[in-house]
Amino acid sequence: MRASEIKRKTAETDVRLKLSLDGRGIFKIDTGCGFLDHMLTLFTAHSGYDLQVSCKGDTHVDYHHTVEDIAICLGDAFLEALGEKVGITRYGDIILPMDETLVMVAVDISGREYLGFDAEIPAYKVGDFDTELCEEFFRAFVRRAKVTLHVKKMAGTNSHHIIEGIFKAVGRALAKATAINPKCSDEIPSTKGAL
Repeated sequence: MRASEIKRKTAETDVRLKLSLDGRGIFKIDTGCGFLDHMLTLFTAHSGYDLQVSCKGDTHVDYHHTVEDIAICLGDAFLEALGEKVGITRYGDIILPMDETLVMVAVDISGREYLGFDAEIPAYKVGDFDTELCEEFFRAFVRRAKVTLHVKKMAGTNSHHIIEGIFKAVGRALAKATAINPKCSDEIPSTKGAL
């Protein structure tokens, strides 16, 4: 099983996270932020990964530290669960519709961290969630997971739909990229011999 368990405790948050890349989309999520719980539930269901997250954070301030630290832990768990990356497909992409919203996501499990985020979100908040934290989440994730991730909103006016589309699309693109390629299941997918 490609799996990892991460614990991270700071003066701002206490995060416990378990990830299995070879799961069935089973989730148990309690971040202290209802909207983030919803997005991580969607990410899990659409990636097919198993994910458990619990976080006690300084949400009396805002959700910034909670969102960032959970993304850090998810990135750390993702990188650890992948191990040497032997046999993975490496690349994944999708164009995903969500009502009036259309989102394109492409990922390369390259060992190089880069986020291209071109997704204007019209509202400042969805519920009590600051919508700018969507980009912050994926910025922290790619830094720790060491992946290249491009997110582009092609259409969309509803902020909830845009963010939901992004989390679903990232889950599906990562699922494609981490799938084992039966044609080269014992090889690292790079001419360099390493990722």
